[in-house]
Order: sequence, then C-alpha cells, then structure tokens
Amino acid sequence: MEKVDPTIAVFPGTFDPFTRGHYSLVMRGLQTFDRVIVGVAGSTSKNTCFNLEERVDMATRIFANEPRVTVEAFSGLLVHYVEHSEASVIIRGLRAVSDFEYEFQMALMNRRLNREIQTVFLMTDYKWMYLSSTIVKDVAVNGGDIRGLVPRQIFDEVVERLVPAGTFD
Repeated sequence: MEKVDPTIAVFPGTFDPFTRGHYSLVMRGLQTFDRVIVGVAGSTSKNTCFNLEERVDMATRIFANEPRVTVEAFSGLLVHYVEHSEASVIIRGLRAVSDFEYEFQMALMNRRLNREIQTVFLMTDYKWMYLSSTIVKDVAVNGGDIRGLVPRQIFDEVVERLVPAGTFD
C-alpha cells in the first residue's frame, strides 16, 4: 500500500486575543486535516493589545494538550510562510457574508502567488458567529463580562490586560 503524506493546514491570524471562535475553527480543522499550524501573524496593520510573543504564548498554552496543533509566529506574506512550512492548505473562518468578500480576495491573491496552496473556508460554529477579537477587546475595556468568550487558559491574562481595575470586585 502506498504511503499517503499527511495533510497539514495553516490557520493564520492575529489572535489578539485568541477567542473561543478561533478555538472552534482549529478543532474543526483537525476533523479534516492531520495537523493544524496556528500561524500567529507578526506583521499586521492592526494595533494589537498583546505583542507577538504574548500571542504565541497564549495560543501555545491553549493547545498544550493537542499534539496535532503547532503554534508558530510568522511575518511577511502568508503564502510565503505556507510555502516554507510543511502545509499545503490555508484555513480561513467565515462568520457572515460580510467576511466573504475580503477572504475571497485574499484567497484569490494567494492562489495567484502559488497555485499549489489551497484555501479552505470553514463556517464558524453558530455559537460564535458574532464573536471576534475586536468585539472581545471592546467588551472587556468597557467593563463587560467576557467569561466564555476566550479559552480558560488565557482568561485571567486577557482580563488583567483589558478589563479596568475594580470592574468585577
């Protein structure tokens, strides 16, 4: 019998912070792919609350007990990172139609840059359709309760960084 190479996918993002929606997409990616690399973007136009090292550390802790998930930082073009990894697939999550246009443009550009790399869109779980890192940050800095929106492994760190002191006293 011929040996089949494992299929490895990259799930890229800023992950500032990592949310339960992100977690759900990684775990669903593992239902289709043998391994998932969580690619934490270093070069981003977004103003991040957590630096690259902190974001990589948080994602690493979240997946510490999942041997099929690797967390790595990357910078520059995603397609170049994927070319230099063992992956052949990019996973992108879609929450609503509003995400599709941007993601479709990016997928087409990545395809133009390298036709061997495939982009797979996964719909987010219905429980997380409204959730984004931006919303989590907005709720937290304005004193809202973010319990259940970020994985438990990073909850305290996110609250400490974003929630105003004395909010939950």
